[in-house]
Amino acid sequence: MGYSVITPPPAPPPLLHPKPKPNALYLTRRSLLLSSASLTLLNPPPSSAASPPQPDTTITDRVFMDFSLCPTFFRWSSEQPVLCPDPVPLGRLVLGLYGHHVPITVANFKAMVTSAAYKGTTVHKLFPGQYFLAGHQGDKPGDVRRPTGLIARNTETVDPKAFELIHSRPGLLSLSLSENDDDDEIKLDPDYRNVEFSITTGPGPCPQLDYKNIVFGSVLEGLDVVTAIAAIPTYRPSERIQQFNDFAEFIGDDRAMQARALWNKPLKTVYISDCGELKVAKPSLSPPSLP
Repeated sequence: MGYSVITPPPAPPPLLHPKPKPNALYLTRRSLLLSSASLTLLNPPPSSAASPPQPDTTITDRVFMDFSLCPTFFRWSSEQPVLCPDPVPLGRLVLGLYGHHVPITVANFKAMVTSAAYKGTTVHKLFPGQYFLAGHQGDKPGDVRRPTGLIARNTETVDPKAFELIHSRPGLLSLSLSENDDDDEIKLDPDYRNVEFSITTGPGPCPQLDYKNIVFGSVLEGLDVVTAIAAIPTYRPSERIQQFNDFAEFIGDDRAMQARALWNKPLKTVYISDCGELKVAKPSLSPPSLP
């Protein structure tokens, strides 16, 4: 009687963990934490990124300007203006200058002050609640004599970095470029130097001057004098006169500009009765906070 041998089937292979495929990514909670920490170290968040340097407002120089009020007007001689016989002193402004930020602008202004070029000149424009202007060049009483050879050509007027400071509060001193109203004949002179300046009077900022005028200093003492000047009434034409003036300018009538030169003029003569430099023993890091 024959028989056959039955071969049992082969046992299944043991279960093994499959080998990871090349370049396969297996993340655990620990690996996620480690990877995020390393990414933070390699790429710091934007908040910790280095911010651009702020303009240097170190006060390197101090000058003073004494302002007086003349109830009448200037009388003019062939040599120099004869100031009014009975001036009313308004007080002294002490101005701190940012010589590190705009050295040429500061050096020119300081030269005008120390040479007394501003002495006897008037505040020729006053914009209520905003700023006043002084340093107008011309040949009339109260104008600044042309500073030929006195100061250098100011290349900072075309440097974007010079316009970084804004007119954010009262008592800021700036070189007047946008509101400069020197005569065109004077401006076209190859030796022309801009010396007209403005001081903000408050109570708020003057954004219309931002990035147009060069802020180069601030009032350290005498903000009450600025307030007193700002309170002087000015000539403000009626709306109808302004419309006539706009039309005259549109048709090219030269008298329009002459008439407009009277707008915003103080109705009392305010002038710089004296000016000079105050020696700084040690430059301060920043100007004091003003109200």
